[in-house]
Amino acid sequence: MAVAKKSPAVSADTPTKPVEFSKEQELSAYRDMLLIRRFEEKAGQMYGMGLIGGFCHLYIGQEAVVVGMQMALKDGDQVITGYRDHGHMLACGMDSKGVMAELTGRRGGYSKGKGGSMHMFSVEKSFYGGHGIVGAQVSLGTGLAFSNRYRGNDHVCLTYFGDGAANQGQVYESFNMAELWKLPVIYIIENNRYAMGTSVQRSSAQQDFSKRGASFNIPGEQVDGMDVRAVKAAGDKAVAWCREGNGPYILEMQTYRYRGHSMSDPAKYRTRDEVEKVRSEQDPIEQVRQRLLKNKWASEDDLKQIDAKVRATVNEAAEFATHDPEPDPSELYTDVLRQAS
Repeated sequence: MAVAKKSPAVSADTPTKPVEFSKEQELSAYRDMLLIRRFEEKAGQMYGMGLIGGFCHLYIGQEAVVVGMQMALKDGDQVITGYRDHGHMLACGMDSKGVMAELTGRRGGYSKGKGGSMHMFSVEKSFYGGHGIVGAQVSLGTGLAFSNRYRGNDHVCLTYFGDGAANQGQVYESFNMAELWKLPVIYIIENNRYAMGTSVQRSSAQQDFSKRGASFNIPGEQVDGMDVRAVKAAGDKAVAWCREGNGPYILEMQTYRYRGHSMSDPAKYRTRDEVEKVRSEQDPIEQVRQRLLKNKWASEDDLKQIDAKVRATVNEAAEFATHDPEPDPSELYTDVLRQAS
């Protein structure tokens, strides 16, 4: 499959600077990130109450990554990610009731209550799933990008994975194919500093993840993943690169998760002081909050009202998820791929 080369209008060599947000953009980012934060806090509470079973990986602290990237997309662009996926679903516009109902294994969940925290999909919102197998979504996201190129549209696929998954072999097979065929895929490495319980210093020989595609000639960039404006700027650049037909792009989002790897992880591999330092100095939501107040685009009362509305939305989702019926036992035999005899 030969691909004609052309000079890109977007330069991959020029460092990206954070964009300045308008009042509307700041308020939108604030609402969207706050919804994810409050949703995840509620999910953590419900897990502790035994209402959510299985695994549950919270996105608290990383909200700026998915919200900023979503601001760079248009209808038809696709999103696929790993198992820390609730934030991605909400940012894509999926209903919080359906997401929470899936967490509690109810009929109204996005996978009919059969997928749980790590396996939800919405073709309507162009969200192609959270995936429980580490790194599995990278090759699938590359396949989505292949379908875009094959069909001749200008859609871009955002493929999210973490610093731990970045060491999986199928990631590099995907990189090779994507660059060889100039596929419109943005590989977003959410580097939250710890793969399960192991720091990147102990597990990765190359800790600058933006360089992971260097041997395949894939350009990459490190981004302050705690600043939604920096994420939006990098997202705009990477999306434009892909839409022009230049092939894949890598964005390393330098972010941080405040909670453990999953709800069963006490996170004893790091100090409480480390977590509090990041929370007090770099929190993505607090950064937006301070800019809104400084620019007099919102008052303390305005922001309290936004928080109250977000909490009401999340509480309504939790109420729905705890009263929605469980799947009928007959659902055990539906949505199962059977090989013809």
